[in-house]
Amino acid sequence: MTETDENRADALFHALADRTRRDIMRRVLAGEHSVSTLAAKYDMSFAAVQKHVAVLEKAGLLTKRRSGREQLARGDVEAVRSVASLLVDLEQIWRGRIARIDNLIASDTEPEG
Repeated sequence: MTETDENRADALFHALADRTRRDIMRRVLAGEHSVSTLAAKYDMSFAAVQKHVAVLEKAGLLTKRRSGREQLARGDVEAVRSVASLLVDLEQIWRGRIARIDNLIASDTEPEG
């Protein structure tokens, strides 16, 4: 992966590391919501929810648009797919490592001669 790809992966995983942000993502992937509607669902200030939304937006996981006085947030399905793709790539790396370890163990336990 290039440095840009690594930075993107860091931003994506950082954004999704928080439970509230994952919940916000579930909501905005299901449909567009105003930030104030999202904020009403959580036991935290509007400003705190705005910060969570900003982290998700910076990572490219959601987009915002203005409609009158409201800010509407919508999840980006393609960005979520890119996270899934990164996880598949990591899984393949680890499966390869585990297979090599299994082969080493098997070769150590085979009787000589």
